[in-house]
Amino acid sequence: MNYREESLKRHEAWRGKIEIIPRVEVDSREKLSLAYTPGVAEPCMAIHNDPEKSFTLTRRWNTVPVITDGTAVLGLGDIGPEAGMPVMEGKCALFKAFGDVDAYPLCIRSKDTEEIIKNIELLAGSFGGINLEDIAAPRCFEIERRLKEDLDIPVFHDDQHGTAIVTAAALSNALKLVGKKREDIVVALNGAGAAGIAIANFLLKSGVKDVILCDSKGIICEGDLKLNPVKAEIAKRTNRNHLTGGLENAMKGADVFVGVSVANCVSEDMVRSMKDGAIVFTCANPTPEIARDKALHAGAAVVGTGSSENPNQINNVLVFPGLFRGALDARATTVNFEMMFAASEAIASCVSQKELNADYILPYAYDKRAHDAVAKAVFEAAKKTGVIRK
Repeated sequence: MNYREESLKRHEAWRGKIEIIPRVEVDSREKLSLAYTPGVAEPCMAIHNDPEKSFTLTRRWNTVPVITDGTAVLGLGDIGPEAGMPVMEGKCALFKAFGDVDAYPLCIRSKDTEEIIKNIELLAGSFGGINLEDIAAPRCFEIERRLKEDLDIPVFHDDQHGTAIVTAAALSNALKLVGKKREDIVVALNGAGAAGIAIANFLLKSGVKDVILCDSKGIICEGDLKLNPVKAEIAKRTNRNHLTGGLENAMKGADVFVGVSVANCVSEDMVRSMKDGAIVFTCANPTPEIARDKALHAGAAVVGTGSSENPNQINNVLVFPGLFRGALDARATTVNFEMMFAASEAIASCVSQKELNADYILPYAYDKRAHDAVAKAVFEAAKKTGVIRK
């Protein structure tokens, strides 16, 4: 099947992937009077007196917007908010299918950081959580940071943290196969945008000691005055040996390669230069940093990709439905590292020791066990860390 051509035909036939269906019947005077006027005045006044009741008297408790400005859509780049709508609708469909979360696409016609933040803050009272999507770096970092500070509901940028969570889950199981520990490995990471910086931060917090981060100009090193503030900050905690040069220098002697970057930037010789038992995650889409068969031919022990056409797809779909399900059920006020780490470990745990092999390090995106496990783990972590409404 030519997925691109067929998808265009299907989208024209579907005319949208989500719709609103009433949860109540309004087919009599009595039912109409209860759902709408005059009866609806009572819950309105109850919420007026106590805004927290908006979580129990409306659908707010289960509602999340998927928000983009259209500047970093699905590897297509800055194609605009309207053009991002098919992706946002698709994400909403996945929220419902895998987490029973009611999600709605909101595409904002602005690239101004302050305008985007203000718009989201003004709408926040309608939602139980906020999912940011496909907003270009470095603006996405500031938007998320400010919203997390200002709002009392979970704010989650999936391109950053969803990618980091599922990558860490894949790494956890891959390390079991090659007999290595997080604290002993060196990770070469190519791509210093939203996903790459979030992965680096997450791996460091979860026990990896040495991450060598590269951007399009080569290895990021502390002291480089040309780095933007976000890269300058991550440089303080990465590249412990102050390596310089290109990606080939970063990969030489590394245990793990993670690519969230561009197609065909890794050669077989670069994979051969890694340590024995090399783990290679090539997540650039639609064309990876190196083809899976070439990475295996060069000696990689485990290969994961961003494509559903290969084994070990490293897919954010394993994260966000269950994460928001757990956060909404807990009525959490934020998403913290403990909740995200719990989600990562839950995903990894869905592949048993008996099932684990080089072609199966992650559950499939449609595996209900994984989504349920993530929801439960996130709920418990939110309770344990005290970020739930009293």
